[in-house]
Amino acid sequence: MIIVLGHVDIAPSDVDDFLNDIEAINPANKAGSGCLSYAVAIANRKAARLLVAERWQDQPSLSAHLARRETGAFVGKWSDRMQGEVLKYDAANERPLMA
Repeated sequence: MIIVLGHVDIAPSDVDDFLNDIEAINPANKAGSGCLSYAVAIANRKAARLLVAERWQDQPSLSAHLARRETGAFVGKWSDRMQGEVLKYDAANERPLMA
């Protein structure tokens, strides 16, 4: 499993537009995408800090998402308008939190 986790900072006036664009490319809405979960949440609206949390079945699934035309258009629109740190991690030994 691949975990993508981090934060993104954008202009406060862009928050709603950014979230709408995220929803349009959300791979969790596509059956068979290999996306186990995909979430972007507002951590601080005033500062326009967004948290990113994704879980992918495997690297090929994540790579396919990143290669999609829609994802490329999103990156093209937003890459110069966002800062932050979003990293990917290999995950193993998944189990319930309270186990």
